[in-house]
Amino acid sequence: MDIQEESSTTFGPLAAMSLRNMSSSSSAFFSANQSPFFSPRSSSCQISESLRPDAPSDRIHLGAAAPSTSSGIPEPKSLVNVGCTFSEVAASPAGCNAGDLQNLDRISSSVGICSSTVSGYCHPYDDGYSGQKEKRSKKGRNKRTSSTPGSRSLSSYRLKSCDVFIGLHSRKPPLLRFANWLRAELEIQGMSCFVSDRAGCRNSCKLGIAEKAMDVASFGIVIITRKSFKNPYTIEELQFFSGKKNLVPIYFDLSPADCLVRDIIEKRGELWEKHGGELWLLYGGLEQEWKDAVHGLSRVEEWKLEAHDGNWRDCILRVVTSLAMKLGRRSVAEHLTKWREKVKEEELPFTRNDNFIGRKKELSQLEFMLFGDVTGDSRQDYIDLKARPKRRHLTIGRGKSNVLDERHMGNGSREEKTSVLWKESEKEIEMQSIEFSHRHHRSRLKRSGKYTRRKRGMKILYGKGIACISGDSGIGKTELILEFAYRFHQRYKMVLWIGGESRYIRQNYLNLRSFLEVDVSVEKSLEKTRLKGFEEQEAAAVSGVRKELMRNIPCLVIIDNLESEKDWWDDKLVMDLLPRFGGVTHVIISTRLPRVMNLEPLKLSYLSGVEAMSLMLGNGKDYPVAEVDALRTIEEKLGRLTLGLAIVGGILSELPITPSRLLDTINRMPLKDMSWSGKEAHSFRQNTFLLQLFDVCFSIFDHADGPRSLATRMVLVSGWFAPCAIPVSLLALAAQKIPEKRKGTLFWRKLLQSLTCGFTSSHAKKSELEASSLLLRFNIARSSTKQGHVHFNEIIKLHARKSEVTGSAQAMVQAVISQGSISENIEHLWAACFLLFAFGHNPAAVELEVSELLYLAKKVVLPLAIHTFITYSRCTAALELLHLCTNALEAADHAFVTPVDTWLDKSLCWRPIQTNAQLNPCLWQELALCRATVLETRGKLMLRGAQFDIGDDLIKKAVSIRASICGEDHPDTISARETLSKLTRIIANVQIRASA
Repeated sequence: MDIQEESSTTFGPLAAMSLRNMSSSSSAFFSANQSPFFSPRSSSCQISESLRPDAPSDRIHLGAAAPSTSSGIPEPKSLVNVGCTFSEVAASPAGCNAGDLQNLDRISSSVGICSSTVSGYCHPYDDGYSGQKEKRSKKGRNKRTSSTPGSRSLSSYRLKSCDVFIGLHSRKPPLLRFANWLRAELEIQGMSCFVSDRAGCRNSCKLGIAEKAMDVASFGIVIITRKSFKNPYTIEELQFFSGKKNLVPIYFDLSPADCLVRDIIEKRGELWEKHGGELWLLYGGLEQEWKDAVHGLSRVEEWKLEAHDGNWRDCILRVVTSLAMKLGRRSVAEHLTKWREKVKEEELPFTRNDNFIGRKKELSQLEFMLFGDVTGDSRQDYIDLKARPKRRHLTIGRGKSNVLDERHMGNGSREEKTSVLWKESEKEIEMQSIEFSHRHHRSRLKRSGKYTRRKRGMKILYGKGIACISGDSGIGKTELILEFAYRFHQRYKMVLWIGGESRYIRQNYLNLRSFLEVDVSVEKSLEKTRLKGFEEQEAAAVSGVRKELMRNIPCLVIIDNLESEKDWWDDKLVMDLLPRFGGVTHVIISTRLPRVMNLEPLKLSYLSGVEAMSLMLGNGKDYPVAEVDALRTIEEKLGRLTLGLAIVGGILSELPITPSRLLDTINRMPLKDMSWSGKEAHSFRQNTFLLQLFDVCFSIFDHADGPRSLATRMVLVSGWFAPCAIPVSLLALAAQKIPEKRKGTLFWRKLLQSLTCGFTSSHAKKSELEASSLLLRFNIARSSTKQGHVHFNEIIKLHARKSEVTGSAQAMVQAVISQGSISENIEHLWAACFLLFAFGHNPAAVELEVSELLYLAKKVVLPLAIHTFITYSRCTAALELLHLCTNALEAADHAFVTPVDTWLDKSLCWRPIQTNAQLNPCLWQELALCRATVLETRGKLMLRGAQFDIGDDLIKKAVSIRASICGEDHPDTISARETLSKLTRIIANVQIRASA
């Protein structure tokens, strides 16, 4: 039995819909918001289901209430034409072009193209009843709406047009989730909708409004379930829209072949054995009318839409695209087609793992944590999720107030538990008992002038749309989430994958702009009347993405490998990036942290012995008992880490080697001395066998490819790249810049030659594709959905960094500087900057020559900082990069003017000591002019954050440098002086406005 049918009084996330205006130029200008019977801000709009015996069995709750003010969406001032604008903003340029540089010279506001529409909702149960939980959360809002002038009498309605009428009949959460998603998607594309379950309307006024919407609707969508044929209103809708030739039936968990009159009446098959029969008798209808309505479905040849659990997304997008074409909105259909192609190619970072093994229980638990229910075969695999074995003698029921009660039964006594309210704070999510909070608030002891409070972690949450997975590195957290995403991606419009590394999480989060089609550029956050500060601009960009995630469109946000609860740049909580929990957007977090946001995570355990053996024996070979024992020994020494088991399986499948010989080779491989510190020290000291396995793989690559193995060098240099997909061409270029590796001892060459006999007979150099293919076959690297890109596990990258191969970091920096693209490799450009400049407390790892530094500043730092500032509103990061680049240029300039002692100067006492600036004056002048350009750019960016004093000083320094080197009449000097004059006028205007 469905959990939601038994225990849920309200469909929380389904009842909280964000309001969005659509185009007034569209054919729809009827708004159900004007009705006193289903105003989206009135209390009657939040009717909850009741479990009273007199309540009808088939109910629906399609709330249209706007989210609370804590969600970040502004509340409308009036109930008339309630909504917020939806801007269609063109995509930002991929790289830093001339337009980005021109944007620095002007301060203007960008105006989006506003398009709005209206939607109607017919809420079925206007009995003035809702649960206490709903009343508490809506109390303040209802007070405001009672005084608004939005309520009108029914006679004031002048319903003129409506694009789509959606009729349905059920109260099950999956159907409601599907219907809400369909309605929201249609509204976003500018088509007005009216959603109604007319069987639940309890007064004639609501029925009249719904019937009027049916009359004027251009198309009528009827969602058909197995219970729809016993509902007179569904039969009437089928008849009505079939007669108008505008019926769009959607078969929900059905197919057109199932909906045959004879099968339904005669109860043929398992489907109609329970739900079939002479259904018109249940509501006193006419047999012929019922048959005509069902027969009408077979005559709708153009629309054969089936909505099963595995094709929701495709079904909804097909409906929206087809209706847009029918309504003459070809641009909408073309836009959706392009968007679907983009999402199909770039939605998930990894390809699906065809060798995924086990984790059935964890997958079912994830589904239960997010949706509150388990469907399909998983229900039988993990049915005990719904039980609470640790709490005995506990009965869960509902009191008269329709609030969940928990009563302990025992010894004739009954203790009634207090109601529970979900709270979302800035630092953590906690479940707090309302009565307990008020009762113990006064009894807190005051120590050292502050109230003390004991924090306790929550238990795992079910049905709240948030799941946290914790486990050791290499245990398979990413593989589990990836498999879940591929299995359930059709339940979401988008799967949004965010790398959780602390330095990159903000950039990865803002990269969602291309999928969500939201503008986060700094242009959008500028106003003509006032300049915003940097912090305010960054908050506006994050708020724009977060607001899109809180729409009534279901998305799955995955934060993989979360390193810290706080952002590395500004120490802000990661929770500020996430949508509110309990909505239609779900969040999955994988981390090595023991707890995130005070949530108790789902701790991922190791694979079972059978699953581990299956992963190592992926080639299907049969081994004798002795060899199986060797595999078990390898499995135990690896700690059943999924990464290590997969590498062993790759070696056994690619090489003619037995498990016992592989075990002996790994044991005889010397363990390198590496300095481990911090969090990784404990895990790596316990997994020395895994490190030896890595070295065995590298030695195999070296023997297969000769002493200068491209595959090995690609692994060693990968540790310095950003934690995202790496282009194979860029990775190979960096690997080729590493100095040649020394040859090993004669003993190891002979041993590995015997091991790899038959693997290769040629020592020819492997190409980039061959080397990457070798890494993929041995499971050292992971294939990416991006063509020509690969991923590396963080353990392998950490091992590569700790190996301290001479010149590997330098090779990565040189490769990225020479071939890196801002539009394609922005994360790797930032990784190179982290190695070159001393960000935070980390020292610089790579030093460049002066000529290389000049090239870096002109071709990388300036374009990267401007693009990051303008396109992503990451003001702090961009300004910090420019500041560190200025320091590096000043240090190089100081070295140039420092006297240099040479052997010739010492031998000739009469010759004066010279400086590098005198020895190479052209290079020194170029260095000074480059520093002036960086200073001027910093000054212009400071203007955009209202930092006028700092900007004035920086531009004055730039003018002074250019005037001393180029002269007063040089175009660059004149341009800098014009910028300074602009700044002076802006400061004067600000002072005048402040005084006024």
